[in-house]
Amino acid sequence: MAEHMVARSIVIDAPAKKIFDLLASPDRHPDLDGSGTVRGRVFGPKRLELGARFGMDMRMMGLPYRMTNQVVEFEEDRLIAWKHVGSHRWRYELTEQAPGRTRVTETFDYTRGQTLFYVLSGAPARNARAIEETLERLEREVGRG
Repeated sequence: MAEHMVARSIVIDAPAKKIFDLLASPDRHPDLDGSGTVRGRVFGPKRLELGARFGMDMRMMGLPYRMTNQVVEFEEDRLIAWKHVGSHRWRYELTEQAPGRTRVTETFDYTRGQTLFYVLSGAPARNARAIEETLERLEREVGRG
């Protein structure tokens, strides 16, 4: 694992397309978010694509705020990543392991931001736990669809 990145993976019994469709829908992000901070889409497209901007209602430590994101990496059914104003990236990489079986790796990449603040605040450990929960939620949501 590269320094200033936190990543976790899960293998889901579903095709990459089905998983990617959930990740590319910002309206579904509150259902998937394991951090408990994402509340809902404020603006932006229903389906993300490279360069798309989308805003989300958020809440952390009881305080509401809004976050604007931009999709900065995109390969249909394989890769999607967005960054926010702090330049940190949330990335999902999908790799089909076998027909109908996909490895999903979620990475929080904070190499481009204020890394010292993130390390001192304990964010890497919190993000690791949130990523694990997000991947579990993703697996459940894919199973429902």
